[in-house]
Amino acid sequence: MPTRGKSINLFLMDGDPGKRIKCTLANWTGVAYKIPRTELEKCKGRDDLAQSGVYFLFGTDEETGDAVVYIGQAGVRKNGEGILYRLQEHKRNPDKDYWTEAVAFITSNNSFGPTEISYLENRFTNMSTDAKRYGVKNGNDPSPGNITEEKESELAEFIDYAKIVMGTLGHKVFEPLAERRTQTKAEDDTAQEDSGLLLHLTRKSRKSGQTIEADCKQTTEGIVVLAGSRIEVHDSDSIPPTIKAARRKAKLDKSGILQENMLFKSPSYAAAFVIGGHANGLTAWKTTQGKTLKDIEEGNVNEQ
Repeated sequence: MPTRGKSINLFLMDGDPGKRIKCTLANWTGVAYKIPRTELEKCKGRDDLAQSGVYFLFGTDEETGDAVVYIGQAGVRKNGEGILYRLQEHKRNPDKDYWTEAVAFITSNNSFGPTEISYLENRFTNMSTDAKRYGVKNGNDPSPGNITEEKESELAEFIDYAKIVMGTLGHKVFEPLAERRTQTKAEDDTAQEDSGLLLHLTRKSRKSGQTIEADCKQTTEGIVVLAGSRIEVHDSDSIPPTIKAARRKAKLDKSGILQENMLFKSPSYAAAFVIGGHANGLTAWKTTQGKTLKDIEEGNVNEQ
């Protein structure tokens, strides 16, 4: 069944796409706000941001340069303050000075209670941890609370819509870079599926004497070298500095096996990362049938 289209409304609250954005989606009771840290004070007096909700603080780790996120919940307090007040507390907290942008989820009918926000905080945290896009700054795994199966089913739909909205707002915090999938020669491996085209690189290394074997997927974001690939452990003298840095940062075991997916913007950079030197990614990456990425992009998929 084909994927259905979605109608999303983005309201630029300040007339500037780099500032505050309110996001709603057809047939969804949720409301999302994207608020830069510097624009937080402009939200004072908004009744909807005095509600209960779940929020995300996005920023960058100063030591590693990696993207990080903190996920929290905010209930309505005795003074009537809700999620906005909690965000203001984080802004004043010196331990939370890494974040530059918040995304907050509330509802148009103010239907979130303690049960709902506890469950959503737990699910959003686990989903973000599993996706491995961002370093999750939460110190503890939040409790899901006591939730009925009826309420869990209801919130599952809210989560599905929240994933769409979050991606629209520029944060793919819930989406893994790629999923490894076994592909056989009997399949039509020239067809681009939603999950991406699976490609392979095999080369005998002169430096280490090992056979370098790597898998990648071509996605809408670029080339994802998949965890489980065997990477050349020795660098060439002429390796580009950005690739050298990526190889130093990569998580490898003692055998040179990549422990997590890594995204590259070009096939050549992905291939250079794997072999530790310059490479033409359009010819280095091939399908199980031996067709190069260049063949596929030029439409020469029927050539033997």
